Amino acid sequence: MELTIKTLAGKPAGKVTVSDDVFGLEPRRDILQRMVRWQLAKRRRGTHATKQRSQIRATSKKLYRQKGTGSARHGNAGAPQFRGGGKAFGPNVRSHAIGLPKRVRALALKHALSAKAKADAIIVLDDLKPAEAKTKALLAQFAGLGISNALIIGGSEIDADFGRAARNIRGVDVLPVQGINVYDILRRGTLVLSKSAVEALEERFNGGS
Repeated sequence: MELTIKTLAGKPAGKVTVSDDVFGLEPRRDILQRMVRWQLAKRRRGTHATKQRSQIRATSKKLYRQKGTGSARHGNAGAPQFRGGGKAFGPNVRSHAIGLPKRVRALALKHALSAKAKADAIIVLDDLKPAEAKTKALLAQFAGLGISNALIIGGSEIDADFGRAARNIRGVDVLPVQGINVYDILRRGTLVLSKSAVEALEERFNGGS
C-alpha cells in the first residue's frame, strides 16, 4: 500500500510504501472495543471511597430500650440508616485495570491504523516543522490540508515550535510516536502521521506479532 506524502503547505512530497500487515487489515470492532475498554479502565484512578460502619466514630451504646417505645429496634448509632453512619456496600480504593494480552494490544493498534487507512482518513506529512511558531499560521495550513479534528503523531520528539503552535487549536492532539494509542486514534476524525512516525511504526511491527 502506498500513501501520499504532503508538506505542511499542502504540496506533494512523494509517496511512502507501508505494510499491508499494519495498514491493510480488515478492522475488527471486537478487538478495538476490547482495547478501548482496557485503556479507559486502566486510566481510572480508583480513589473513590466511603467510610464503612467500622470506620465511623459513634457510640456503640444501644440508643434506647428494646421494647415499649413504638419505634424500630436500634443499636449502634453508626448503622447505615442513621445520618452520619457508615455506608453500606460503599466503594473502596481499588484498581479498575483489567487484563489484556500484549499480543492483542499490538493487534488492536494495527486494526486502528487499518481502520483509518480504509476510511481514507490518514494524512502523511513530510515534516512537522512550521515556518513560524504561530497558531494562526498553522491553523491556516491545517485548513488547506483539510485538518479540523485530528490526532497528529510526530517522531520520537515533537518540534517545540510545532507543539506550541498546535496546543491551542481545538480538536487537535499532538503526540510523539511512542505515545500513539488506539483510543486517541479512534476519537479523532483524521490521523496525521509524520514520515518519521510511519517509519517508526513500520519498524515497530516488523516481523508481525
